[in-house]
Amino acid sequence: MDIAFRGATVVDGTGAPRYRADVGVQAGRIAEIATGRRLDATRVVDATGLVLAPGFIDMHSHSDLQVLAKPDHLAKVSQGVTSEVYGQDGLSYAPVNDETLAGLRAQLAGWNDDPAGFDWNWRSVGEYLDRLDQGIAVNAAYLLPQGTIRMMVVGWDARPPTESEMDTMREVVAQGLREGAMGLSSGLTYTPGMYADTAELVALCEVTGKLGGYYSPHHRSYGAGALEAYAEMVDVSRRSGCPLHLAHATMNFPVNKGRGVELLALLDEAIADGCDITLDTYPYLPGATYLSALLPSWSTEGGPDAAIARMSDPDTRERIRADLEENGSDGCHGVPVDWDSIEINGVRRDANLHLVGHSVAESARTAGRPPAELYFDVLIDERMGTSCLMHVGHEDNVRAIMKHPAHTGGSDGILVGERPHPRSWGTFPRYLARYVRELGVLELEECVAHLTGRAANRLRLSDRGLVREGYAADLVLFDPDTVADTATFDEPRQVATGIPYVLVNGVPVIDDGTHTGATPGHSLRNPGV
Repeated sequence: MDIAFRGATVVDGTGAPRYRADVGVQAGRIAEIATGRRLDATRVVDATGLVLAPGFIDMHSHSDLQVLAKPDHLAKVSQGVTSEVYGQDGLSYAPVNDETLAGLRAQLAGWNDDPAGFDWNWRSVGEYLDRLDQGIAVNAAYLLPQGTIRMMVVGWDARPPTESEMDTMREVVAQGLREGAMGLSSGLTYTPGMYADTAELVALCEVTGKLGGYYSPHHRSYGAGALEAYAEMVDVSRRSGCPLHLAHATMNFPVNKGRGVELLALLDEAIADGCDITLDTYPYLPGATYLSALLPSWSTEGGPDAAIARMSDPDTRERIRADLEENGSDGCHGVPVDWDSIEINGVRRDANLHLVGHSVAESARTAGRPPAELYFDVLIDERMGTSCLMHVGHEDNVRAIMKHPAHTGGSDGILVGERPHPRSWGTFPRYLARYVRELGVLELEECVAHLTGRAANRLRLSDRGLVREGYAADLVLFDPDTVADTATFDEPRQVATGIPYVLVNGVPVIDDGTHTGATPGHSLRNPGV
């Protein structure tokens, strides 16, 4: 054996009771699990009192670009993540053409930055996955982004596709799945993906399901009309025959306080009727996105430059303000914006650093200006590249939804900005510390199964997600008594405690508490094609 973990408490990812064993790793695989006898190895790690579990799988990550810019990926490996899923919320960087890539780089700067001098040496899904294979710290799966595909084929227009455009989008989806994408995502509160109607989504999901993929939507509303939006996604799954995985599946904003149980009832009925449904959540109340996402969709038609032009016109600016503050913008989930709940947490220009860590309302009061005016001016000055936190969640909904047997873990983590959401660094240890050890919402075995085996099952990974002989040695060793997230909203880039070892494909990326900088990860490609 290359490495043996001696006397570990194994929590294997199935939900079965823990047991004590020696676990040996050889050539990147779990070579042997021995109970009642010792394993010898080139290196022996005393795991007495520690839990050995499968590496955590982040089902909703926005590391698409940052994992290439900083391949050692400390934020994720330090919390025990060994695999991630990119291409989320209908917006990412493959497949693209040159024109689409230029618009995406501007639109997604608040999620992934737009690093100077970065080598954009891919256009297809296969080429992007090949780029990942050149060396990253974690394993990575990819979802086809429906908004990006629509941008490339239809443009930024708020209209149905022509028959020819619909055929082209089907072909693009099929090609991306054949090249290795695991499924299709959409961002139905983000332009231009939100311009797709239900029939268009069904058509793309039919292709996705037939080629072994699943559909992961950020649906049309997490606020007013949230249950109707969830019901639409279930309908898409029923009509297309495509498995459904609901992204960051929660119920937010004051209108949904205490209504998580209604969502679960909707899903239970569909599952009982034969629908294949899973979901992911993060264990925090605030959400995070780019600041311009709040804008009504009509104001962003045509892309970032068109949106900036509209905000610069006094009459149109007033119309946008009315939609935001009075009518409930579709970009703000149909709820009139509460500027006190919107906190700017990342800017691109030094002149705007004083806004970071403050709500739009607070900064507006300091400046003696209406909050909407400050909001518009910041977006124009930053050319839309600003990120924000949205303090809109409810603890009772978070707890209810994470207990559902279809639940998996997803950080929704954005790594850039002066104060990124701490979920980027703390999601998985927070589940173990707060919701297992402190609150008892989940039993340890159940929680680990949510974060590992169930996620691997959704991705149809036949050799990951469990501590099992012959499986890839994606493993995390943690202390159940001390594991904890230390990332906070004030100090978000803080590594977890109580996680001394993390292995990816048998290679230590965290070794006795030290970040090795190793990059043994690679792409995880659609096994169904």
